[in-house]
Amino acid sequence: MAQQARRAPGRPKKNQETAVLEAPVAKRTVAKKPPILRNENPNQRKEFEVIDGGGIVYMLPQQGETVYDKSTDRVRELRYCPNENSIWSDEQGDKAVKKSVIFRNGRIFVDNQQPNLRKFLELHPGNQANGGNKFKEVNKEVSAEKELEQEFLVTDAVALVRDKEITDLLSVALYFKVNINAPTSEIRHNLLRIAKGKPKEFIESFDSPTVRTRAVIKQAADYQIIKLDRSACKWFDSNTQIVSVPVGQDPTDVLTRFCLTEKGSTVLADIEDRLERLA
Repeated sequence: MAQQARRAPGRPKKNQETAVLEAPVAKRTVAKKPPILRNENPNQRKEFEVIDGGGIVYMLPQQGETVYDKSTDRVRELRYCPNENSIWSDEQGDKAVKKSVIFRNGRIFVDNQQPNLRKFLELHPGNQANGGNKFKEVNKEVSAEKELEQEFLVTDAVALVRDKEITDLLSVALYFKVNINAPTSEIRHNLLRIAKGKPKEFIESFDSPTVRTRAVIKQAADYQIIKLDRSACKWFDSNTQIVSVPVGQDPTDVLTRFCLTEKGSTVLADIEDRLERLA
């Protein structure tokens, strides 16, 4: 019997598939960005300003200034003495030295190391917060929030001019009395100026039924579907009165208000139908 050939150790048999192990792919690790730490410190420095300017130097009256003190249920006299812990004259020493409170260029700044001056100004009857008309506190945080809100409104209004189709802008353009027969770029340019000047009104106009109805009426008058006289709004073809116009009122405004009522809704539908037939 023929001796079978020996197979070298480690060599696979014929017709036997060799398992190939793929090397594991190393996972890429994305370095995490370290957090940026904030330590928000509220502004400890208070600012007050004279309401009517005050000129270069304005000295705040403090002779005989009295206010009601809730803590003692009494009317007490205010007096600013830098070396005294209290602003109440009845709590100050016999040698208390009064100091003038001076606004320079209409402003005075009070650090947190001046609690008596801050309290004196906060309780002074001339403070606008107490019903006075001499000076007021400048709240920069509130001012910054208002300014941000206004800037964001302008940004949103400008975005509408940029992103809206021209067909969506025409009713708004008519409401703001922009010539819609001008080139598209000119219409957008005119609306851009309005958006920057009246951002809130401009944004709200897109969802206003008054704006849309006024635009329809304006076009109906331009295309001789209706007539807008000082005494009445009429159909152009039959000269039939739609609604009378009170003395001194704008006929477009009168017909717009009328069309937004239940009674005038059929008139508005008729006007829109006639405009569609002209398109």
